[in-house]
Amino acid sequence: MNFASFRNTKLFYWSTLISHKLFFKMKLKAKAELLYWKIKKFEEKQLTNHHYKFFFTQYFDLDESFYDQKKILDIGCGPRGSLEWADNALERYGLDPLANSYKKIEGNHRMKYIQGVSEDIPFKENYFDIITSFNSLDHVDDIEKSIIEITRVLKPGGLFLLIADIHDMPTITEPSAFSWDIMLKFEVNFNILSEKHFEGHQLYKSIREGVRFDHKNEKKRYGVLTCKLEKR
Repeated sequence: MNFASFRNTKLFYWSTLISHKLFFKMKLKAKAELLYWKIKKFEEKQLTNHHYKFFFTQYFDLDESFYDQKKILDIGCGPRGSLEWADNALERYGLDPLANSYKKIEGNHRMKYIQGVSEDIPFKENYFDIITSFNSLDHVDDIEKSIIEITRVLKPGGLFLLIADIHDMPTITEPSAFSWDIMLKFEVNFNILSEKHFEGHQLYKSIREGVRFDHKNEKKRYGVLTCKLEKR
């Protein structure tokens, strides 16, 4: 075997090994996410969604009527029915890699579930009036591609509502850990209409308690970021 053949064989071996590792990691991530929701369903009997409306509307200073005849996309929606309250919307979609599996857990919702990933959103440019990501942006595999896709499918003047954990500890289900400077990635194409930082890691509970993050305290810990962005 000459050197070129050896090199090509070695490259093929390593690329195959990496592909298998990535595939295994993705399968493990999916199983962990699905197990979480199955446990939640067992504990709660029925996965409720009554808490979502407040965060889609009042929390971001939006009236329910703001969603009249709007096209909405909720990224990483989970199986609770995050957009069930929005009967006045023109179209309402939940995008999630496990959407088909979620239908088997809680399948009687009026919103439409789309199986897919935020790195490759299956809609045309400038399609949505509002895109949301509540407790999902750190769950994506490639945050750079996700932001590019969110920007692509949101209309100019459209809103992106973000609620996210801030942490520096990637996990199987949260591989895209990021810090407060995530906002720099959005400043290129968005106007920041509001931005708030909270202490804690229990997302909605932390927001309701309203304890502002103390940036003078240098101890590494979870925080919660919320922001309302307008695409330029």
